[in-house]
Amino acid sequence: MIEVKNLTKSYGSKKAVNNISFRAEGGQVLGFLGPNGAGKSTTMNILTGYLSSTEGQAFIDGIDILEDPIKAKKLIGYLPEQPPLYFDMTVDEYLSFVYGLKGCKLPKKSHLNEICEIVKITDVRKRLIKNLSKGYKQRVGFAQALVGNPKVLILDEPTVGLDPKQIIEIRTLIKRLGKNHTVILSSHILPEVQAVCDRIVVINKGRIVADDNADTLAKNLSADHKLVLHAEGSPEEIKKLLSSIPDMERVFVARQVEEKVNEYHLEAKEGADVRRDVFKKLASRNYPILMLRSNELTLEEVFLKLTTGDVYGGAEKIEQKFDRISKGGNL
Repeated sequence: MIEVKNLTKSYGSKKAVNNISFRAEGGQVLGFLGPNGAGKSTTMNILTGYLSSTEGQAFIDGIDILEDPIKAKKLIGYLPEQPPLYFDMTVDEYLSFVYGLKGCKLPKKSHLNEICEIVKITDVRKRLIKNLSKGYKQRVGFAQALVGNPKVLILDEPTVGLDPKQIIEIRTLIKRLGKNHTVILSSHILPEVQAVCDRIVVINKGRIVADDNADTLAKNLSADHKLVLHAEGSPEEIKKLLSSIPDMERVFVARQVEEKVNEYHLEAKEGADVRRDVFKKLASRNYPILMLRSNELTLEEVFLKLTTGDVYGGAEKIEQKFDRISKGGNL
């Protein structure tokens, strides 16, 4: 179990982490998300004992990482974004080195055999690490994190640079490990977090802005008065038609779905049902509706709304600027 209480890290007058608190229970995979500079890496470095905090506490299975770092670190398996590998060692030599470095007391041969089977590197154990593919190097990094069977696993961008097949395999491995370990997973790949994590903590500007599972976050931030529409026809005309509906507050052309078909995000006044009006307006001009649904936010949209306040991540402002340019205006 991991518990963070009122954690703060300051660099001069700047607070990289500002009074955050959260828990990760045993048998749980917790996704730790945040934009660049949000304080995510700083928090993970404090949890692993690499950095000290300015204020607050971090506990690993009840042990304060600052008060008793050696004991706490024995409970942690850490996979940084760049795995800490020695390229001139074979996989076997490297894992034996890590086994000794960690002072592991488990039966060496059977323990390392089991780890190699779990991460599927048995067939490359005699090879030099420098000759392995990126995917295998990442697996060896995973293997070193598992030496000693730690209760806590902290994984920083574990699938960066992997091909789609390798990503699926690593995700499956994380879900499997999450059944018997406490796992914190930091990733910029939002579908990965949604597929693997039981809970998500979002940090922005040093503060936690959300702490829940993905479905609940999407439900709480979504609203029934928002719709997604796929329609065929002139996007300028369709946007103008829909914007003329009395209860319509905003129409945003999101993307082109296929030739002559665009996706529109519609936002009506709270409590208003504009679906029939949308149908009538488009039918009056023979613009086919190919899809219309309620807009429950994706994890990407939840992330953007929490960290920027804008579901579209600034895309609408860009669209408005290009509209002005097309009409002879300036940026």
